[in-house]
Amino acid sequence: MTVTNLQQQSAENKKPALQRRLSLPLLTLYGLGVTVGAGIYVLVGATAAKAGVYAPVSFLLAAAVVAFTCFTYSELSTRFPVSAGEAAYVRSGFNSRVPAMAIGLMVAASGVVSSAAISIGASAYLEHLVPLPPAMLTILITLVLGLIAAWGILESVAMAAIITLIEIGGLCFVVFYGFTLQPDLLSEIGRLVPPLEIGAWTGIVSAGLLAFFAFVGFEDMANVAEEVKDPSRNMPKAIVLTLVVATAIYLAVVSVVILTVPMDLLVGSSAPLILVFENAGDTTKGIFNSIAALATINGVLIQMIMASRVLYGLASQGNLPKKLAYVNPITHTPLVATGLVVAIILGLALFFPISKLAETTSLIVLIVFMTVNLALIRIKLSRKPVTDDIFQVPLWVPLIGFVTCLMLLFSGLI
Repeated sequence: MTVTNLQQQSAENKKPALQRRLSLPLLTLYGLGVTVGAGIYVLVGATAAKAGVYAPVSFLLAAAVVAFTCFTYSELSTRFPVSAGEAAYVRSGFNSRVPAMAIGLMVAASGVVSSAAISIGASAYLEHLVPLPPAMLTILITLVLGLIAAWGILESVAMAAIITLIEIGGLCFVVFYGFTLQPDLLSEIGRLVPPLEIGAWTGIVSAGLLAFFAFVGFEDMANVAEEVKDPSRNMPKAIVLTLVVATAIYLAVVSVVILTVPMDLLVGSSAPLILVFENAGDTTKGIFNSIAALATINGVLIQMIMASRVLYGLASQGNLPKKLAYVNPITHTPLVATGLVVAIILGLALFFPISKLAETTSLIVLIVFMTVNLALIRIKLSRKPVTDDIFQVPLWVPLIGFVTCLMLLFSGLI
């Protein structure tokens, strides 16, 4: 090896790199922050517009679809604990760079489009507190969160974790307040059970695509796997915990909202949960508006982090320009990738409606999930040797994951 090569190798070894700083609690709160904040605070009204009083069933249907893919990610994230995880999974499963890069770009796109949708919801809640036009609020939210995302992974995720605890508290407050309005609420649960009629189930399945958007988030944890402590142990636990807790919260909150808010007010609202407090005092409204604004802002922040890490990972793997793999030596974050993500989010949020952005995100993620499930199927059929610390699922798990995602995708296209 020449002196020049040795110098180049030494320089490569000294390049700033991502650091493993995320523990299991922080990782779980990261997943809950993007999942819970992204969906429940924003899309209950749009889901109710399609499913009516049966909207909770749409969320349950979406959870069932997600569950199988959740376990697929649990295995793959321990096999390949790297940024741009999906790209690495697909590259290994299909032994090709082209589909890997395509999936990586789709994952980044889902994060960017999702952030744009959530930022619109955030401005809808925030405009009740700050007397500025929604477009101006959207711009301010996106730029400030971009700076936080560039600050540092531990700092930004720790901040997101604190906000996640606040937003979960806000959702518990919605359920509590709903029961104070109607103490006999449990006796009305039967209204939420759909009849065995094609018309009712058509609406439920159609709304399932929007409800699916509310679960988009657990897969984001795979894209910070390179920054997780002991990923073979913590990744599967955090992914499963995120899905279980999010599903329980969704069913409780959506049921209360459907049973307490008039349907004509709920349908199509960009800030649906505030309607539960329509007749509350100004102080109560103000407190919940603040919590809801924080929750939706949190969703934008975490999706920003995810999308920037995907671009960084793709660039590190040689699939995108190397500039996107630049890690700042002070913040240890991919600044160029983060800046690009912020710019695209701003463009989408200012020119597209929230429902269109949410549906587009769901379609992109479903395609990604289908491909990831296929990748694990191919990896398992190849019988590649694995180490004992790899979390493994039976072959039928990714098979069912692929079929359920395909069915939901098809329902959204017809």
